[in-house]
Formats: sequence, C-alpha cells, structure tokens
Amino acid sequence: MLFLIAEGGAFTMKDIKLPEPGLKGKISLESAIYKRRSVRSYANKDLTLNQISQLLWAAQGITDKQNGFRSAPSAGALYPITIYVVKKDGLFEYIPQTHSVRMIVSNDLRNNLFSAALGQGTISEAPIDIVITADYRITESKYGSRADRYVALEAGHIAQNVLLQATALGLAGVPIGAFYDNQVKGALYLEKDPIYIIPIGYAE
Repeated sequence: MLFLIAEGGAFTMKDIKLPEPGLKGKISLESAIYKRRSVRSYANKDLTLNQISQLLWAAQGITDKQNGFRSAPSAGALYPITIYVVKKDGLFEYIPQTHSVRMIVSNDLRNNLFSAALGQGTISEAPIDIVITADYRITESKYGSRADRYVALEAGHIAQNVLLQATALGLAGVPIGAFYDNQVKGALYLEKDPIYIIPIGYAE
C-alpha cells in the first residue's frame, strides 16, 4: 500500500473488490420511480458493502463486458465521468472496469464537503455521499463546444440511476448541485470538476 502524506490527511492507494451486483431487485422499476423522493434527513446507520456495490454499479457499472458499455449512456461512449464515495472511513474512487473502489484518503472528509456545499447538513449526516465529477476534456476532444451539454446530460442519467437504485434498496437520497466547485475540489483533493453530490442513507 502506498501512502503519501499531504496537508489535511494521508493519501493511500488501496483497491477493494466489491461484491457482484444483483440483477433482480425486490421492487419493480415502476415502483422505484413512484416511490423516489428527495430526502434530507438520515438515520445514524451505515450502509453495507453490498448496498454500496449496487449503487456504484447502477451509476457506472459495466453492463457489456465485450464493448465496455456502462449502465448510463455516454456521448460517443467516452465516459468522462468519475464517481467518488465519501464516507466515515475515507474517500474512494469507483473503478468500473474491475467493479472495485480505490481508497484515496483514509480520513472522514464529510465535514470538509459539508463546508464546501454551503453548510448543507444532509451531506455530513448521510453515511455516504456519492460525488459525480467529470473531465470535460475527454468529451471536448470529440465534440468540442457541445461537451458541456453532453457531460451534463450524462451526469443526470447517472444521478437518476443512483436515486432509483437507492429507492429499490430501501434507501433514500437527494441530488445536490449547490456548492462551491473549487472548494469541493480542495476538500476532496480532486482535479476533476464536481457536478453532483448525492447523499444516500436510511430515511429518518
């Protein structure tokens, strides 16, 4: 394991294989759409690794191994989006190709993220925050000035997948777009641009 000491915490590169996602849930897609609501208050209860695995697969999981296609559509199948998970035991990057997470920071950064997002208590209260980020240059290389639109569309597809999957798992969430971009990047040591923060947990 590689540790890099930096101001604000210890960086570590450690891959954790996630459980295989399920392909059949307990409720129908129609029920998940009907029941989905934005929830901003969560019980003090951690999510399981299986639940986190399912949420990340819904966001960006590989659904066609031969072509590398993922669970959400992407313009030109370029996939400029990177998903991060912020929880009490660290900051993790989702690696779709291996369905694993890579621990980047071993500290609880939820309060840092809370401060960067206008003090929205939902972010520090939720057991996990899913952060959707993008490298616009990837899409710009093919689509030029249309990249902003295409990346935003892709992030929206991913967010809806996450929220419906959360509902199907008996969880709740809320998509948040109100934050200071540069402060979020600083809080999570990111180079890519944040688009969404989605707290997920058990509704209180």
